[in-house]
Amino acid sequence: MLVKDVLAGKPVHEIYSVASQDTVSDAAKILSEKRVGALIVKDGDEMQGILSERDIVREIGKRGVACMSDCVCDIMTDKVRSCSPADTMKELMVIMTEGRFRHMPVMDNGKLVGVISIGDVVATRIKEIQIENQQMAELIAGNI
Repeated sequence: MLVKDVLAGKPVHEIYSVASQDTVSDAAKILSEKRVGALIVKDGDEMQGILSERDIVREIGKRGVACMSDCVCDIMTDKVRSCSPADTMKELMVIMTEGRFRHMPVMDNGKLVGVISIGDVVATRIKEIQIENQQMAELIAGNI
């Protein structure tokens, strides 16, 4: 299955973001309200990085809650790996597992068009396995 197919099937197409100069506390509030695990960090239309729950927790673990008044740009991941709508979910599974990250921006001709999470990858793989199992059962039963 392709990334574009998964994006088309997502119930929410909004890309949640935060500005690089917003506070970590502001970002945490958005993460909580929107019930998402990461925010794209943007200044205008340009992606600067990504900020995940893990980034915030790591910083709290190092310095305590004082980091909540820092700017997002101080703790965000600025070297972001992205994918394209034409990539396969199997490719993303490998990239995300090896890179040990859970959210990947989807770029199409330099424009941010979505975000794929590891949850999207796992759900897609489960669907694929279910379809394969059903086809195999039908083949064994002689229905194909």
